[in-house]
Amino acid sequence: MIKVREAFRKGKAFIPFVTGGDPDLETTKKLLFAMQEAGADLIEIGVPFSDPIAEGPVIQAADDRALKNGCTTDRLFDMVREAGDEIRIPMVFMTYANPIFSYGTEAFMKRCRECGISAVIVPDLPFEEKGEILEECHANDVQLISMIAPTSRERILAIAKEAEGFLYCVSSLGVTGVREQITTDIGGMVGMVREVSDIPCAVGFGISSPEQARRMAGISDGAIVGSAIVKLVAKHGRDCVPFVEKYVREMKDAVREAG
Repeated sequence: MIKVREAFRKGKAFIPFVTGGDPDLETTKKLLFAMQEAGADLIEIGVPFSDPIAEGPVIQAADDRALKNGCTTDRLFDMVREAGDEIRIPMVFMTYANPIFSYGTEAFMKRCRECGISAVIVPDLPFEEKGEILEECHANDVQLISMIAPTSRERILAIAKEAEGFLYCVSSLGVTGVREQITTDIGGMVGMVREVSDIPCAVGFGISSPEQARRMAGISDGAIVGSAIVKLVAKHGRDCVPFVEKYVREMKDAVREAG
């Protein structure tokens, strides 16, 4: 199992997101390899779900396509396990509480461990209720990534004290999606975290351009990009791999410049 912290050992991290099974699982596997070669430091894989409340229309549509194309949680686990021998960077599942509980928390985390998933991100699991899955995460050497948002305020310190792997800093209010400008005081959020922890902080929600990635990585430990990549997959379908690889390479270069 590759530890999440490895993504930040060599400096600022670039973290791309793809929806598992969009447009199909074979293409997702090719994307994992391509993004790794393009310089990704950690890869987030979205588990398709029918009600992804934190996602904007781009990723919602990707979830719909993946589900209609027959991607199930078991098939996604199988694909990740097959790819695992050639993946040298941490892989993290972005999912929701319902798919975990429906699958069975113990069984879900066991399969994460078996296929090489280093951590899970569960946006709709409140910090105060994380105990519902944390025990099974730790029993299977899977970390639970915490999120902080502009509205977290005084909760940021409490969340940061107990965070593991890295801290996901949500840059904007609302759901995921490309934004022209990011106006949140990310530096202030990271500063609060630094008062109580040295855990890496990576910024996500809204980043799409190299300039944005460079700026966000300059005031944190890394940048996370999802919707912009999922848009490329939607546009090019099974032919998306070289387009995503080129984009990830450009974004990694920008993040590296911030270091």
